[in-house]
Amino acid sequence: MHYCPNSIEKKWQKIWKNNKVFELHNKIENLKKKPKYYILDMFPYPSAAGLHVGHPRGYTATDVIARFKRMNGFNVLHPMGWDAFGLPAERAAIKENIHPFIITKRNISTFKKQIERLGFSYDWSRELNTSSENYYKWTQWIFLKLYNKNLAYRKNIPVNYCPALSTVLANEEVLNGKYIETGDIVEKRLMKQWVLKISKYAERLLKDLENLDWPEHVKEMQRNWIGKTEGITIKFSIFHSHDNIVVFTTKSHHIFGVTYLVVSPECKLIWSILSNNCLKKIINYRQNAKIKKYINLFSGIYVNNPVKQNKIPIWISDYILPINCYYAIMVAPVYNKLNFYFAQKYNLSSVPILNKKKIMCNSSFLNSKSIGSSKKNIINFLKRKGYGAKKIIYRLHDWLFSRQRYWGEPFPVVFHKNKVLLISEKNLPVKLPQISKYKPTKDGNPPLSRAEHNWLNVKIKNDIYVRDINTMPQWAGSCWYYLRFLDPKNGDTLFNQELEKYFMPVDLYIGGVEHAVLHLLYSRFWHKVLYDCGLVHTKEPFKKLFNQGMILGQSFKDNKGKYYHISEVLIKKNKIFSKKNNVPLVSLTEKMSKSKYNVINPDVIIDKYGADTIRIYELFMGPLDQVKMWNNTGIKGSFRFLNKIWYLIIDKDTGNISKKIIMDKSFKSLTLLKSLHKMIKKVTNDTLALKFNTAISEMMIFINTLILLPKISKEIILIFLQVLSPYAPHISEELWKKLGQKKMLVYCSWPNWEESLCINEKKILIIQVNGKKKAKLTISNELPQNKIEKLAKKTPFLMKLLKVKRIKQIIFIKNKIINFVIF
Repeated sequence: MHYCPNSIEKKWQKIWKNNKVFELHNKIENLKKKPKYYILDMFPYPSAAGLHVGHPRGYTATDVIARFKRMNGFNVLHPMGWDAFGLPAERAAIKENIHPFIITKRNISTFKKQIERLGFSYDWSRELNTSSENYYKWTQWIFLKLYNKNLAYRKNIPVNYCPALSTVLANEEVLNGKYIETGDIVEKRLMKQWVLKISKYAERLLKDLENLDWPEHVKEMQRNWIGKTEGITIKFSIFHSHDNIVVFTTKSHHIFGVTYLVVSPECKLIWSILSNNCLKKIINYRQNAKIKKYINLFSGIYVNNPVKQNKIPIWISDYILPINCYYAIMVAPVYNKLNFYFAQKYNLSSVPILNKKKIMCNSSFLNSKSIGSSKKNIINFLKRKGYGAKKIIYRLHDWLFSRQRYWGEPFPVVFHKNKVLLISEKNLPVKLPQISKYKPTKDGNPPLSRAEHNWLNVKIKNDIYVRDINTMPQWAGSCWYYLRFLDPKNGDTLFNQELEKYFMPVDLYIGGVEHAVLHLLYSRFWHKVLYDCGLVHTKEPFKKLFNQGMILGQSFKDNKGKYYHISEVLIKKNKIFSKKNNVPLVSLTEKMSKSKYNVINPDVIIDKYGADTIRIYELFMGPLDQVKMWNNTGIKGSFRFLNKIWYLIIDKDTGNISKKIIMDKSFKSLTLLKSLHKMIKKVTNDTLALKFNTAISEMMIFINTLILLPKISKEIILIFLQVLSPYAPHISEELWKKLGQKKMLVYCSWPNWEESLCINEKKILIIQVNGKKKAKLTISNELPQNKIEKLAKKTPFLMKLLKVKRIKQIIFIKNKIINFVIF
């Protein structure tokens, strides 16, 4: 009987589903009998494109660990859900003229079918959808907590506004003046928005990173985004005014070289004392900022340098960015190229304050001092005179939390004459109303302004209150979903406290590095707020984080940037052309994207090779954190591996158990037992270390060993299938059943190994120099040559000899001799 993965996989997926094998019930008294393991994927946004073969890599990794941990006696929480609110569904709704709810439901159905075909052991009884009312009710509830803790406020502030999408974006969503997701131009506008005080948690967000088992580069990205800086504030008094300009600097020792200040056009303090002419120019600049009209203006205002007591000018320029409400910088132009060119262009003086040896000069009482000593002296001087104070600032800005979109959580508030009234908890959720169009109105109001009068206007006592017509960002629902998975059907509270104490924190969180700042930072912030509310018992949500590498696809593009489907491509003499117009094309290895025609649908691969094959291949490609190129040859190799296993156990002609498999438990050679136990040990350790590729390699080596044997004990085959099952669960279950086992393999324990059978044999190696025996070395017979060479060179005789002599050649005879030819 041939290996037919499709029929086998459908059969076992149905059995697992009907028997609710992976459902974990929430009876806390039963749960406490076992240790827990909470493993989580960064849950997907269900796009219309569905899954491509890059998605299952992380999901397969979590599934292997989930199955492995269950076999090792853990209560495994392994849930899945959908990050379903957000702009993509809204844009699709506008394009197709279909309600976002219908589009989202359709996309979720496609995603779920694809995921289920891969045989992942998710507990589907906990499935979440962030756009469902029974979920976003609690997102709104958390917002009320934020407001009551004075962490949510409304303010007229400059925001990142995307005209193409008619919505505000968070600072973290904008790079180089463009929306990260779409590349659309973003401009600054002054708007009244909801803002969350994430900056209040900056120090805790920074400090608590140290205790996390996260990739160092991710922690560093968060440190940089939070941007803690220690420095000093300095007051420069404005001539003919009672006001001061305050600057923040980390280079307090530069002050004797400061010859001017530069102030951002955003600084309102100097507006009241500007000349009319200058004021008009700034107003004109602000009105035209969106079309990039840059500004460099002399303000006509002077300030006093507090250490030199001399008059220095203020210039207004947009080449500086405000830092934590500090809108001005002091400039010692010698030590910054941009400032130096600015000073040259406008004939501003430059005073050097460091000599070639980096010792202070032209700096009065700081002369001849080092930079470090000068900083201490100048800080003490400024503090004593009342001009300065030590200050710690953070780059992290408060989180812009309003969006001018339809498909998001409504805010649980109403307004009356600028007064904010919270909707009571018992009246949650504030449901998203039905509207006919999803674009903003012609006068720029958000889509929710089209809602019915009864939704927009709420009568409370004798007053009419108006609802907020903004919605929350997509990040709101994904900030806390890991907590709702604990108790998803609870209609009375966010979750049961006992369940939170048992399951949290998440033990392993696997997802893409693209979420290193946004999602992870926001989740950590909300979690800390909930911790302060006494709702969670851990300071951090995710104990261990792992970023899986991306799988890339092959795309074809012409010199105008147009992409071509592979069916439109012709290859002639190693050159690539378009079949239609003979235009030369280049082949690229890029992130999979529908627009680049390089997406590979996992359904196509499953139809041809089966889910177990794609699972094995995606983990065998290389280390999980590495970016890899999809390769059809590799998928065939993984399919051959599973066929080897099948035909080792099943006779091709009869479909019965192979005659090689014998029932005699005593039929075991010591060599085979050693191979088995070494395999169990390595696969165990490599699985725990997320080194799936080397674990699979070890299983391949073991199968190749078994193929060469004339007879194999059934017991050894059964143990191997236990080890294989987390990686290729369908074929393992089928073969397990065919070998006469009544209990499902998924319920079995992970096999143990005997350490005594894993010890490598030792050999005596002769060390020779120019053919003469000089020493002996005891080594493992599996040690590679390069390591043997290093050990030999560390013997006393060779260490002494190699100080004066050089190695010309090394002659190595495995497990016998290593001869160093020296001259």
